[in-house]
Amino acid sequence: MAEWLNNTFYGFDNGAFNAFHNLAEKAGGFFTPLFKAVSLIGTKGIIFFVLAIVLMCFVKTRKQGVCMFGALCIGAIIASFILKNAVARVRPYDAGYSEFWEYVGGASSDSFCFPSGHTTMIAAAMTALFICFNKKWSWVGFLGVILMGVARVYLIAHYMTDVIGGIIVGVVSAIAAYFITKLIFYILEKYKDKKFCAWCLNFDVKSCFKKKTGAEEENENK
Repeated sequence: MAEWLNNTFYGFDNGAFNAFHNLAEKAGGFFTPLFKAVSLIGTKGIIFFVLAIVLMCFVKTRKQGVCMFGALCIGAIIASFILKNAVARVRPYDAGYSEFWEYVGGASSDSFCFPSGHTTMIAAAMTALFICFNKKWSWVGFLGVILMGVARVYLIAHYMTDVIGGIIVGVVSAIAAYFITKLIFYILEKYKDKKFCAWCLNFDVKSCFKKKTGAEEENENK
């Protein structure tokens, strides 16, 4: 599979690398710190997992948080545990682009590169938000997806086809998570008279900081 990708999309991937290398040279490395920062933010998808957990802590955004968390989990399983090992595509800096990689001072990795894990995570997260939130503003998140993809290719960490593969996996993961989330909340609503289901539906972290009334304190002490 890796050999097929390399041979079939050589012109496309090579053209992308040359274009970004020319940008790096002509700009004197001006964009390098930005793309390194963007890449660091997306490491392991940690920031997106944290955001998903925060959203789950509030009733109004719980469904969105569950959908994002599910999308990230599905994306990580497909990208990092299945496709990377199945395709076994070697990183570009170990396949003829070491000079480009050294010029931008990119970081190395022990894992295979198809699809891009960074791009998968941000695509999954932003697609989940787009599906669940107001479309008027949530589409802006896809600009972050593009920026992450550009950063990974610019730093010679991934081929452009790795990035595109990551976006596809992320989008599919978010769509799957959306339907799973609908099923989860259907079950919770159906059994909302059960204590656990009621807690899942109604718990709000704000209640932990809300000042209790005398009546509420009296009821707790009974």
